Order: sequence, then structure tokens, then C-alpha cells
Amino acid sequence: MAAPARGGSGLTMEWLALVLFALIIAALLAGFPVAFTLAGVSLGFAAICSAFGAFDVVYLEALPSRLFGTMQNQSLIAVPLFIFMGLVLERARIADELLETLGKVFGHGRGGLAIAVVVVGALLAASTGIVGATVVTMGLLSLPVMLKSGYDPRIATGTICASGTLGQVIPPSIILVLLGDVLSSAYQQAQLRAGNFAPESVSVGDLFAGAMIPGLVLVAMYIAYLLAVAWLQPRRLPAPPAGAAAVMGHAGWRLLRALFAPLALIVAVLGSIIAGYATPTEAAAVGAAGALLLALARRSLSLARLREVMRGTTRLTSMVFVILVGASVFSLVFRGFGGDVLVHEMLSSLPGGAAGAMLVVMLAMFLLGFIIDFIEITYIVVPVVAPVLLAMGMDPVWLGVMIAVNLQTSFLTPPFGFALFYLRGVAPASVRTSDIYRGVVPFVALQLAMLVVLWFWPGLATWLPELIYR
Repeated sequence: MAAPARGGSGLTMEWLALVLFALIIAALLAGFPVAFTLAGVSLGFAAICSAFGAFDVVYLEALPSRLFGTMQNQSLIAVPLFIFMGLVLERARIADELLETLGKVFGHGRGGLAIAVVVVGALLAASTGIVGATVVTMGLLSLPVMLKSGYDPRIATGTICASGTLGQVIPPSIILVLLGDVLSSAYQQAQLRAGNFAPESVSVGDLFAGAMIPGLVLVAMYIAYLLAVAWLQPRRLPAPPAGAAAVMGHAGWRLLRALFAPLALIVAVLGSIIAGYATPTEAAAVGAAGALLLALARRSLSLARLREVMRGTTRLTSMVFVILVGASVFSLVFRGFGGDVLVHEMLSSLPGGAAGAMLVVMLAMFLLGFIIDFIEITYIVVPVVAPVLLAMGMDPVWLGVMIAVNLQTSFLTPPFGFALFYLRGVAPASVRTSDIYRGVVPFVALQLAMLVVLWFWPGLATWLPELIYR
């Protein structure tokens, strides 16, 4: 391929890559569809610049081979299977039974309902990995009960939003599947540039294992915060009446019955990946089949609901892969302008070296998470910056977990966090938007604390993958 063209005025054509990036962000903010924006703006901009001799169209000749490579990518087959598993479990009303049972188990003490919501959020995250559906489901089921029990609307809504976004981090998260594919390619690029022609690889299984401990620590931080509030400000998290507490004490068998099926499915999916018995794609197939059998056993999946699940799976999967096609076009055009070289030079010249570059990238992703979804960030931003960061010596698993926790934080942060909009859509009119915004602030602080902990103790993300796979 020819080198990126340079203008005679001394200003390199690499800066046109930043113009392209700005145009795409502007089009997304204007409300145009993501996939068609990525491909359409990139091709249109390339055509205009080519007419003025500022872009070599030979770069686009690599597009067919890239798309064919995407079709042959075994890791991405896990995406529709995990989506199918999550939608089936949602229709099987697993969340209903878990919330009802855990509410009766934990609900006899102050803050018990909130703790039950966090535990159910973690279980749903490990079962479905679909953030929007989890927030909406938890909002519909638990918010009216918490408000009726006298909970402060702020802490009730904050708990639901934070628990619902655990699906961003706790495997089998869709974002971890997509990040695993992108980081694998970026890691190989970084090693080849460093002269290593037998590069190591990073897999989706590595990211799943790396995110396990940070995800569980985050759940523990949520629960510790709720217990502290219940102790210091008991009026915000009141205990139920004495009669209700007596009824809640006899739920052992129901708890076992409610937890057995989802826990068995979680162990089958994640356990097989972490133990090395199955690839993420194979484990996703097991999870999809297991979820279907579970729904059939509970007689909660009619033919009409199965059609809804299939349509939903097709719609979400198509969205992901059409975005991937658009992102491939954008990536080729961006590199054709020498944008990857410009990004490398900019990040390498920042004060603080690798740490300074990482801070800038994390901040940029955090801000972009307000306006575009994690899928777009994964396919637009990560392929551009990840090779540079990995070439600076960063661990790919640690980087992937940091990105996932960072995007989860932006999902929660007012005023543009997506989780806030999901809950606002199903919350009763008595709950003010300001209550939701103020309620998530402590949980955003916990998320930021988690990022700080991961920054100073990267072994929290890298220890388990190294123990299992290396």
C-alpha cells in the first residue's frame, strides 16, 4: 500500500483523519444510524479527498478480505448465542422469582431489599449480560416494592441502575466478547510492530477470567455501601414491619429452588470457559441450549414468546454485525489517511509516558460513553488507540477490564448515562429525574474507586487468567 499522502503546505494529510472522526461524531449526535454513518461518511469523505489527491483508494481493496475474515471469526459466533440466552432467560421470568425470593430472605433487615437487588443484578449479569434489559426488568419489578417499603427514592433508583450495569463487567458480558476480538487483533499488531513475528494472543476467555474478580469486588463494594447507609441513615433504608419479617424467615427451600437453575447455568457457561473445557463460543451454545431447556421446564416460553426471542436475537445481532462492517470501512479509511500514525505520535508525546496516554484514553472513552453506545466505542475508538497502548507495554487483559469498567461508569454518570434513561422510562411519575441522578452519584464514586484500585493493583485483573491459562 502507498504511504498516506502529505500536503505541500507542511500540514500532513494525517490531520484529515481527525476531521473524519469529528464528522462521524457529529453525524451520530445528529441521530443518524450508527452503522450507515460509519460506512457512509467514511466512503464519502474518502471519495472527496481522493478527487483532490489526498487519499489513495487502494486502501479500500482490503475491505472484502476484512469482511470475509469477520465472517470466519469463530469468537463472534458467541454474540448471537449469548444474546439468545439472555433474551430467553428474560422471558422465563428468572428475575421475578429471584427478586421475590431474595427479597424475602434479605428483607427482614434494614437495606435487605437493596442488597437483594444487587445480588439479583449480579446473577442476571452472569446469566444474560444485557444491560438495558436488566435495568428495565429490575426497575419494573423492584422499584415499586422498594418505594412502598419506604426506601429513599434516590438510593432505590441508584441501586437499581448500578446493579443493572453489572452486566457490562461480569461475564458473559457482550462487551467483553467484542473487546476480546478487537484487543486480540490490536495485541498482535503491537507485537508485530515490536519485531515479534510469533505473537502471543489474548482471547475472550482471558477477558472473562480477568473480569471475574473485579466484578465480584464491585458487587461487594455496592453491598458494603448499602450496609453503611442502613447503619448510619436507617430512615433511608427502613426495615419491614415485624409481621412481614416473620413471614420472610421461612424461604430456605424457595431460595434453593430459585437459585439452583441460574447458578447451574452460570457454572456450566463460565465454569467450562475458565476451566478450559470449552471455548466461549462453545460455552455460549451450551448456555443458549440450557436457557431454552430451563424456560421449557418452567413452561414460561410459548411459541409466541419464542418468536419474540428469535426476532430480538436477529435484530440485536444484525445491529452488532452491521456496525462491525461500518467500523471496518471507517478503520480502513482512517488508516489510509495515516490516522493511526497520528494517534501513535500524539499519545507517545504526552507527558507521563504510558500512564499519561492511558489517562487521556480513559477520559476520552468516558466522555464518549455519554453520547455513543459501547459497541460503537469498541469498534471505533479501541482499534485506534489499543495498538498504541499495548505497544507501550500494557497488559491486554488489564486494558480490556479497565475499558469495560470505564464504560460501565459512563453508563451510570449523569446527565447522559444510558442506564438513567432506561430507568427513567419505567419509573413512576412520583420519582423525579433529579432523584435518579443524585441516587447514582455514590455508585459512580464506587466505580471510579474501582478504576483506581485496578490502576494500582493490576493483578486484580491479571492474576486469574495467568493462573488458569499460563
